[in-house]
Amino acid sequence: MNIQDRAARFWDEHYSRRACESLVAKVNPRLAEIAGPLPPGTALDLGCGTGGDALWLADRGWEVTAVDIAASAVHSLRQQASSTGKSVTALRADLAEVFPSGTFDLVSAQYFHTPFALDRADVLRTAAKSVKPDGRLAVVDHGSTAPWSWNQDPGLRYPTPREVATELALDPEEWSIERADTPRRVATGPAGRTATVVDHVLVIRRVGMAPEAGR
Repeated sequence: MNIQDRAARFWDEHYSRRACESLVAKVNPRLAEIAGPLPPGTALDLGCGTGGDALWLADRGWEVTAVDIAASAVHSLRQQASSTGKSVTALRADLAEVFPSGTFDLVSAQYFHTPFALDRADVLRTAAKSVKPDGRLAVVDHGSTAPWSWNQDPGLRYPTPREVATELALDPEEWSIERADTPRRVATGPAGRTATVVDHVLVIRRVGMAPEAGR
C-alpha cells in the first residue's frame, strides 16, 4: 500500500470513529472569527473533514468548494449539503497530487496536519495562487496538543504563524499579513471532555496581481 492509500485509509478510519462517537461537525471557531465579518463570495476549504466549516460558510451565502482525502468525509458532506440545499461542492482528492481549479475569495486551511509525508508549504503556496485580489489565505494550525489529539508526540514542535509565513515565502508586494497570533481557547473533544488549547492563526490578504487558477 503506497503512502496516498495509507493516508486515505487513516483519515477514513478517523472520520468513521467520529461518526461512531456521534460527533457533529461544527465550524472551527477561528474560521468563524476570520470569515464572520467578510462579505460572502467563493471559498475553498482544504482538508474539509465532514464539513463543519463548509456548511457554516454556505449557510452565510458563500459558494464553497471543499476537498478532503477521506472518501467517507466527502460522502458525509455531500449528503448534508444535498439534504439542506446548501451551495457546497465536495471533492475527494489528495492535495499532494491534484489541486482544485478555480479562484477564490477565501482559501481556508484549518488544522491542515497529517501524520504522513506531505509538502504542506507547497500545497499552501499552490493554494495562494488561487486567491483572488483582495482575497485571503487563512491558515489555522494547532499550537498545542489536546488530550484527544491523534498526535501525542511529546517532542512535537508547532511552527509559529510568522514561521509559517516565512516558509511560504509569498511576495510581500503582493501579500499583506493581516493576522498572526497565538490565541487560547477552551476546546471540547470526545465525550464532552474539555481542555485549553493554543491555536496558531495566520491570515494573509492578496493586495495585488491576478491569481493563477490551479497548478
